[in-house]
Amino acid sequence: MARWDPGTEKRLIKAALELYAEHGYDNVTVTRIAEHAGITRRSYFRYFPDKREVLFAGSERLPAAIEQAVLAAAETSSPLSTALDALAGVGARLVEHVTNVAERRAVINASAELQERERTKVAAVTAAIRTGLEQRGTETGRAHLVAQIATVVFQNAFDQWAGADGHTDFVTCLQAAAASLRDAVTADSTNGTPG
Repeated sequence: MARWDPGTEKRLIKAALELYAEHGYDNVTVTRIAEHAGITRRSYFRYFPDKREVLFAGSERLPAAIEQAVLAAAETSSPLSTALDALAGVGARLVEHVTNVAERRAVINASAELQERERTKVAAVTAAIRTGLEQRGTETGRAHLVAQIATVVFQNAFDQWAGADGHTDFVTCLQAAAASLRDAVTADSTNGTPG
């Protein structure tokens, strides 16, 4: 086998998901994942720093991509539109590379450690949106609130996309999630509900 086989990362992800599903995350070692994927333990660490990160491959690049998309948005866009447009663009590219969504979600939902890692990833996305908006001149408090709202819409859109099993594109899911948010806010303001 070639030292840097281009398919190795995908094999490791597949092997990890299979083993986690069968034995539980806590009962699987890096050595076992590596062997299941047909490589050595040492080679595993060329791709991932630990057994947790095999489930979050590429997520470390997400915040920077989102921040850049926020900064690249039209200057006339409102902060929320800026954030949602950035998330639509980045999300559409992201889902092209996402596989085994249901299996990955099941493994994460079964582990407190992995749920914490997922929350850390979400917090990094929120921080990237906030930072991008602040750099565009949005007041800090508003940038923080908009970033939180946009992140919730993004998560909801991703869940919708995953649940549609490839039958609906991500941007459509994001637009639907944003419309639901706007409808909820509008209905509450019309009814006089304070939030």
